[in-house]
Amino acid sequence: DSQDVGVVLEAAGVQCAAIVVADFAEKYSHRTAVESLADWCIRHNVPAITGVDTRAVTTLLRDQGTTLGRIAIGDDAAAPAPADSEYWDPSKENLVAQVSTKEPYTLNPDGDVKIAVLDFGAKANILRSLVRRGAALTVLPWNYDFNKIRDQFDGLFLTNGPGDPNQCMEAAMNVRKTIQDWDKPIFGICMGNQILGIAAGLDAYRMTFGNRGHNQPVLALASAGSINAGRVYVTSQNHQYALTLQDPFPQGWEPFFINCNDSSVEGIKSTTESGKRVWGVQFHPESAGGPLDTIEMFTDFVNECRLLKQATGGVSPMVEERPQETPASHLVAATA
Repeated sequence: DSQDVGVVLEAAGVQCAAIVVADFAEKYSHRTAVESLADWCIRHNVPAITGVDTRAVTTLLRDQGTTLGRIAIGDDAAAPAPADSEYWDPSKENLVAQVSTKEPYTLNPDGDVKIAVLDFGAKANILRSLVRRGAALTVLPWNYDFNKIRDQFDGLFLTNGPGDPNQCMEAAMNVRKTIQDWDKPIFGICMGNQILGIAAGLDAYRMTFGNRGHNQPVLALASAGSINAGRVYVTSQNHQYALTLQDPFPQGWEPFFINCNDSSVEGIKSTTESGKRVWGVQFHPESAGGPLDTIEMFTDFVNECRLLKQATGGVSPMVEERPQETPASHLVAATA
């Protein structure tokens, strides 16, 4: 199945280290469910705890921001808490390197436009959204020097991923060279947006809380493709870091979206005057789950690749999204 990305969910494996819930339902009832949450945790060796006042935990986190913690039961819970130095701090590690594919692989090789994907921990639905629009994908490790092979492709896509983008300076410097020397379309989501921002000369910072959830409103500051300046779009988000909003913006760049709640940068794009075709968004147009207000950004990107290919001698007409196919066997290295 050339349209398969290999997984039904958003990753080939479990990405969470543990689960905390207020009330565990022993009997599951969703029509698509095949096992209980407890069975799922046991099968994947994921620890979980129930009976926790999660609202109290939420209040704590809202007061002091993202906090390191642990799950402790029995004697461990009664014993003194570990020293601060004993807690694992994921922000100090290059999490992208841990979850990115280790070797390049292809999806939908017969697609009419060839797009390279830098995998920072890609959600599967990003790959589905590109494949369903007829793109042939070559998925590359996060620090692969795309510049060595860029002339083989019609576009470059930078995926989402976990952790601190400042741990990925190697990728950002590679992308900076690509932007400077290459005029084909480039699109980044979440971590990909942050990598684009660092490549453009912006700083990335750790937010106190981060933006998470399926109902984050963003205001479009510029128009591009299906996006209209002045309109508010409802988006799905899950990120701890953001790009710094500064005035003036780096030459050749402009803010694309801003968060309606906290005014954080939700996207950047190259200016028309720059002659470049680069877009980045902090949110997830592909959702899974969440709203689909901005899903057509994938259509915009793939069609831009087609138009440029056609203008330079290719024969790839624009097409609409292709129907969903039944997943088969290829496994994607991804993180939610």
